[in-house]
Amino acid sequence: MNLVVMDLTLSGLLGRRRSLLLVALPVVLLGLAALTRWASDASTGATSSLLGNFAMGTVLPLTCLLVGTGVIAPEIDDGSIVYLLAKPVPRSRILLSKLAVALSATVVFAVLPIMAAAAIAGDEQLRLAQAYGLAALLAGICYTSLFVALSVLTRNAVIVGLLYALLWEAVIGGYVPGVRDVSVRQWALAPAEALLGDRAASWGVTSAVNVPVGLTLLAVVTVGAAWLGIRKLGGLRLTTAD
Repeated sequence: MNLVVMDLTLSGLLGRRRSLLLVALPVVLLGLAALTRWASDASTGATSSLLGNFAMGTVLPLTCLLVGTGVIAPEIDDGSIVYLLAKPVPRSRILLSKLAVALSATVVFAVLPIMAAAAIAGDEQLRLAQAYGLAALLAGICYTSLFVALSVLTRNAVIVGLLYALLWEAVIGGYVPGVRDVSVRQWALAPAEALLGDRAASWGVTSAVNVPVGLTLLAVVTVGAAWLGIRKLGGLRLTTAD
């Protein structure tokens, strides 16, 4: 890791207008959690529905998209990253430093709000908060790695990421049989289901895959995305910014 790169990345991420969206998404989630508690009288079923559909299916992937593309895509688009690449710092360290910042932001703006939403909406001894917190953390790591790599691979990372997050993960990957097996959300829900044990099914926390398969696929995609991003950044050649 490189502390200078991390500091510059964090300043750039929080200094742009997208930081307003990073705050807006968890605020909306927490507001809906409060409304859910008021309307359902702290029902765990209603809480699980809110977290499983809206939090895991929309808030988490969109937050990871904003964070993952925000740590490097703007610098590539305007060409300013050339000044960073010209420094005597290995490009693998540059990408990993940016990824570390992105993962930290994902925890702050997505994972912790999801756990807080569970506690607000209604939770039995914080069991749903723990289960969905674990699922959000695992999925968030995978999503963020994917979107950081995507930012290096294409200038249309936001568009491609939106199509993936909203169509594949939120709609197709959540409901279409067969496709659910290759959904990051489903992989991450596997350990959450195991954590809840016998109560998982009654609370609607189910996964299309088992725990070993889910964790293996999450690890392979996360490491593969990081490796691909490093390879692409290593071969990136940019002219100076205008």
